[in-house]
Amino acid sequence: MDKTPAGQLLSMRVQAHPWHGIPPHPDGTNLVNAFIEIVPADTVKYEIDKESGHLKIDRIQRFSSLCPTLYGFIPRTYCGTEVGTRCRARTNSPEKISGDGDPMDICVLTERTVAHGGFLCRAKVVGGLRMIDGSEADDKIVAVLEDDLAYGKFDDIAECPAGLIERLSHYFLSYKQFPVDPARKVRIAEVYGRDEALETIRLSITDYQGKFTPTG
Repeated sequence: MDKTPAGQLLSMRVQAHPWHGIPPHPDGTNLVNAFIEIVPADTVKYEIDKESGHLKIDRIQRFSSLCPTLYGFIPRTYCGTEVGTRCRARTNSPEKISGDGDPMDICVLTERTVAHGGFLCRAKVVGGLRMIDGSEADDKIVAVLEDDLAYGKFDDIAECPAGLIERLSHYFLSYKQFPVDPARKVRIAEVYGRDEALETIRLSITDYQGKFTPTG
């Protein structure tokens, strides 16, 4: 990054790419940056366009299942070989599991109603859901919005209401499944706590660096 006055001015005039232009951890803290794509009120599923960095419509939600939390991804993460290997080891899977090739997904709990996605927030990691979609690791990190009045003091997923974690699990097991389609092979193999979530994020940062950092 160009830290000269001219370089810093240019960086303020050009919006950073949400995936590649923002660090995963703000200011070297144990918090994570989360770019939020959708909010619980959305009946349209948005996701980042990987090339441009703009939000795009992925699909119209055809049925009534809506994500119960803020949902997005952690910048400069990638679910590749390291994430897939960790998933296979933790679940004792007999089959090879790869990462899904996307940034690490994150669900952010807050008691506040948020009108729309497309923003950055700071969140404290408390755990995650080890989801396997077919033969791909598709982890969902669970975090709480920094200083949130209802959830902000939670340190581990065990402190979260059990019903909320069940709702999250149900959503991710069903949101890609249409009644007229053949059943998808999707399962949540593990609900894990803060330490495992931080390790999974660390591996996704390693995968990102291996995928996008130039060598030689």
